[in-house]
Amino acid sequence: MLSPRPRVSVLPIGGDSPCVVVDDALIAPQDLVDLALRHRAAFDAPRHNAYPGIELPLPEEMVGRFTEHLALHARRHLPARRVLQAHGRLAMVTVPPSALSPVQRVCHRDRLATSTAECAIAAVLYLFHDVQLGGTSFFTPRQSPAQTDALMDSLTGEHAEAQARTMDLPPGYMVSDHPLFSLAAAVPPRWNRLIYYDGGRFHNSHIARPDLLNDDPASGRLTLNLFFRCSRKAA
Repeated sequence: MLSPRPRVSVLPIGGDSPCVVVDDALIAPQDLVDLALRHRAAFDAPRHNAYPGIELPLPEEMVGRFTEHLALHARRHLPARRVLQAHGRLAMVTVPPSALSPVQRVCHRDRLATSTAECAIAAVLYLFHDVQLGGTSFFTPRQSPAQTDALMDSLTGEHAEAQARTMDLPPGYMVSDHPLFSLAAAVPPRWNRLIYYDGGRFHNSHIARPDLLNDDPASGRLTLNLFFRCSRKAA
């Protein structure tokens, strides 16, 4: 499934760790597109996260292969030491800008770690050919950590819509600098490109052409998304 000879490069994205870019990651990436097509009716909106689209969980055996791949090709560049828990899914961004909730209009971070001795590593495999569907952006908060935490919490409460207006977050995907976040880097998508990064960095899908989004795995923004809860390397 995974290529034994991928092309690995490292892209600085600000902060303490880079984005690890693995090109030609799979031997037969079309197999995953075909899998998504066969199970298209099983894709569903997420119940436990704010992903702006639909998802299909991956079997543990497949996630295990990517866990081994992380250890072989990316872990040395990232803060992770050992994988404690992993899960993955096929996913498609489908929500139009007008339907985005306040928290979906801003970049986010993956909060999988349960203590400072742990970290979250995320991965995205691009399974589409049209680069206009967008890659992944990384952002740096302009405020203190405490202010940023409070800001993110305010976008999920009962006054979230009013807070979004105060923060100048109109309906739409964040793809550029903002008064509260600066754009640090944007990784362009590429067919069969897999990226690994510290999920604790603020990031989001770089969707500048939301008019192209759809729910067809053959033409939409199909990705394989992975999340690893890991023990953190000693400083």
